[in-house]
Amino acid sequence: MDTRKCRALLEAIECGNLARASEKLGYTHSGISRMMASLEAEVGFPLLVRSKTGVVPTPECESMLPLLAQLAAVGEACEQEAALVRGVEMGMVRVGSAYRQFMNVLASIIAEFGREHPAIRIELDVQNSTPLARKLDGRMLDFCIVSRREGSFDWIPLLADPMVMWVPASHALVQKGSYPVERCAHDPFIEVYPGEDSDNARLLASAEIVPSPRYTVPDTRAAYELVAAGLGVAMMNGLYAREADERVACLPVSPDASVSIGIAHIPEDEASPAVRAFISFAIPRLVEAARKLGD
Repeated sequence: MDTRKCRALLEAIECGNLARASEKLGYTHSGISRMMASLEAEVGFPLLVRSKTGVVPTPECESMLPLLAQLAAVGEACEQEAALVRGVEMGMVRVGSAYRQFMNVLASIIAEFGREHPAIRIELDVQNSTPLARKLDGRMLDFCIVSRREGSFDWIPLLADPMVMWVPASHALVQKGSYPVERCAHDPFIEVYPGEDSDNARLLASAEIVPSPRYTVPDTRAAYELVAAGLGVAMMNGLYAREADERVACLPVSPDASVSIGIAHIPEDEASPAVRAFISFAIPRLVEAARKLGD
């Protein structure tokens, strides 16, 4: 099975569109369409459902995605190893981050790495921890900064991040210095990332607390502004606490709770030469940045 076709299929599913996938991979639209048709003929069943809005995998394709991702990764690694034998460095590293607090150092790392390895491309993905971890587990990513999640990848902890509550500055609990987590069940609650497997949702589930959200918002900044307007309270990772101004108080939850934030990456024995180089380059710099962030 041609591993380039496997990679093209995975990219088409990721983009949800053959045209975007062809642009990203440097193929013509007709070229990637022929590749998909050839791959479907090879396996003996349809792999994509095509519509005016794009493409999605068939159920049969879904069942094969882990193996197809492995084939694509092995093919890419073989190409890079052969290039190294020829004295040429090449490849791609797919990096993700769930925390904008690390974006400054991550951008610096990518820039510095690019100066030393100009032929290695870096793709950056910014999402929440669970979707990034799932992509990593499916080998659609190589390296990411996330809260601790389950999966078949290596884990390096960077810091223990306390969970906190944003409350209006005039809230009665500000004087007490903490926020009992059980109050989320009846206080006006602002839910961030509704329906997602977020750190907030995990903490509430572990405490067997089911809030009745007054508002739902898709990002932390929107939640902050609602809290600042006195419309409710919102649970956050402590990394966001330093963004509060005089309108909002940031209280530790009670009992204390924290999440482990760290680096998740594919095992080095599965990694391509480009990914191995990036892992070695990035880890010590991120560990040092996390130490400063935690001070």
